[in-house]
Amino acid sequence: MMYGTRRDFLRGAASAGAAFAFPAIVPARVFGAAAPSNTINVAQIGCGRIGLTMDVPGFLRASCARVAAVCDLDSRRLAFMRSFVAKRQGGKSAGSVPAARDYREILARKDIDAVSISTPDHWHAQIAVEAAFAGKDVYMQKPASLTIREGRCFADAIAETGRTFLLGSQQRSWGHFQDACAFVREGRIGKVLRIEVGLPGDPAGGSTKKMPVPANLDYGFWLGSTPEVYYTEDRVHSQNANISKAVNSRPGWLRCEQFGAGMITGWGSHHLDIVHWAMGWEKIGPKYIEGKGRFHTGGLWDVHGEYDITLVYPDGTPVRVWDKFPNGVRFIGEKGWIFASRGSAKVSKSDPVAAGKPLKALDASDPKLVAGTPSIVLYRNAIRDQNRHHQNFIDSIKAGVPSIVPAETAHRSCSACLLSWIGMKLGRRLEWDWKAERFVADPEADAMLERTERAPYGAKRAYERLSRKA
Repeated sequence: MMYGTRRDFLRGAASAGAAFAFPAIVPARVFGAAAPSNTINVAQIGCGRIGLTMDVPGFLRASCARVAAVCDLDSRRLAFMRSFVAKRQGGKSAGSVPAARDYREILARKDIDAVSISTPDHWHAQIAVEAAFAGKDVYMQKPASLTIREGRCFADAIAETGRTFLLGSQQRSWGHFQDACAFVREGRIGKVLRIEVGLPGDPAGGSTKKMPVPANLDYGFWLGSTPEVYYTEDRVHSQNANISKAVNSRPGWLRCEQFGAGMITGWGSHHLDIVHWAMGWEKIGPKYIEGKGRFHTGGLWDVHGEYDITLVYPDGTPVRVWDKFPNGVRFIGEKGWIFASRGSAKVSKSDPVAAGKPLKALDASDPKLVAGTPSIVLYRNAIRDQNRHHQNFIDSIKAGVPSIVPAETAHRSCSACLLSWIGMKLGRRLEWDWKAERFVADPEADAMLERTERAPYGAKRAYERLSRKA
C-alpha cells in the first residue's frame, strides 16, 4: 500500500492493525524528518486564558506535535499568541506563525491536521462539527456544548467522519483520579450507595453599562449563534491595556447564561465525567433529575450561585451535586468511602479552590481502600500527568485509536451537567429517557434541550448542512 500523505499513512496503519496496539507509533528516526507519521500540525482556535495557559503549552510539550497556526476574533489576543508560539517554537518572529481571525480559514488549510478549540462555550460544538467534516481531528475544551441538542450534533459529526476527538477533561490524565475510579470499579468500597459531588458557584455582578465595541474585536461574529446584544466588557473578556493580564484574567462571558450554564458545566464537566468513568456510565445518563438553584439578578452576570441537585441513574444510584460539599467527588459504598479532588492544586491561576483547610487529593475512610495499585486498567497506557493530557490526543491520532475522553463520553458528561441546569431552572422532578435524549411526557423540559440559533451560525445548522445523515 502506498501512503501519499501523513494522514493517508495514519489511516492506513490503523486499518492494518494499529487500532489493536496502543500506542502504535513508529519512531521518526525510522523514516527521517520527512516521514508522513512524524508531526501532527495543530491549529489553535481561541487565544484567550485557556488557550494560552493550558492548550498551547500542552501541545508545545507534546512530542510529535507542532502548533502550526493560531486563530482568534480579537486581533490583540491573536498577535500576543503568535508571538508566544513563535518564541517557544524557535521562530524568529511572530510572522513565522500563520494566523487568522476567521476559523474557517484555518479549516480550509491543507497543512493543518488537527484543531484545538479553546473558544467560549457557545462556539465549541459548531467549530467541532465543521472541523470534523473538514477532515480535522478535534481537541476541544469542556464543556462539550451549550445545549444537549448541540452536543448530539458534534458527537454524531465525530462518529460519522471517524475523526479522533479528545475533550479537555484533564482529570482523566491525573494519576490519583485514575486510581480512584479503578478502586471503585474493582469493588474496594463494595456496592456504591451514593455519590457526592462538590462544585463551586459563581458570584453576582458585572457592569451593564453599554460600551463601544473595541476596534480589535469582531463582536458580531463573537456572539455567534446567540442573540444580538449590546457590547459591554464584562460580557466578553478583559480589554486591559496590559495584554498579558487581560488574556490571563477570568472572562465575564463565563458568568452570562447566554454563553454558558455557569459552574455546573464549567467544573461539573470535570467531576461528573469522573463519576461516569468510575461507575461505567460513559454512554448513558441519569433517569431522574431533581433540584433547585439560585440565579443571580441585578447585574449583568446571571448564572447560578447556590444549588442542590440530585441525579438518579438507571441502577438506582443517586448522585447529589451540591455547592456545600468539598470540591471533589466522594464515592460512598457499603465498605467505606473514597474521595478524589484536585486538593489545593490549581490548573490555571483563576481556578476556584475550597475555603479553609486544603483538601487531600485522594482520601478514604480507611487508608487501605486507596493503597497499592488497582487490579484493573480503565484505559491502556493512560498518561498519569494532567499537564500531558494533550499527548494522549497526539498518540491517539497516530495510533488510530479512541482517546481517553472520546466524543460520546464527552457528550454524556456534559449532558448530565445540562440536565442539572434544567433541573435547577424548573425546580421539580424530571424523568429523562437517556436513549432517546428527551424527557418523558414533559414538553416544557424538552423545550430547554436546545436554543434558537441566530443565523447563519449554530452547530445544528452546520450539521444539517454538512452531514449526509441529516
